[in-house]
Amino acid sequence: MVESFSPRIVAFCCDKSGYVAADMVGKLRLSLPESLDIVRVPCAGRIDALHLLQALEKGADGVLIFACHEENCQSLTGNIRAKARMGYLHGIMERIGLEKERLDLCNLATNNGAKFAETVLQKFDELKKLGPSPVE
Repeated sequence: MVESFSPRIVAFCCDKSGYVAADMVGKLRLSLPESLDIVRVPCAGRIDALHLLQALEKGADGVLIFACHEENCQSLTGNIRAKARMGYLHGIMERIGLEKERLDLCNLATNNGAKFAETVLQKFDELKKLGPSPVE
């Protein structure tokens, strides 16, 4: 059963960096897993911790946040807030017995569609090894 398992990933993408990079993936004709859901957000710093946990609760095997580079955030400190939120959520996940590897943050530039695709594919392989999320 694990061999046929296709992890579902929800990617929250900052409108100013991650979403533009995701769009570039298509222009570069790179492939992404069909089980990837992309959620466009105004800024990574505006993603509430509750939304990240709800994505896992509603069936995602993993969640990625794509944000601007720390020195280049369009909202000045949104990516720093997102990074702090990650640390907080990793602590909660460990306490409830959920692998913290199911939640990651990636900083990238708008012109880095290749890195976007590479990050998603790496997370896909990592989640395939972890197996389906135990959250029902």
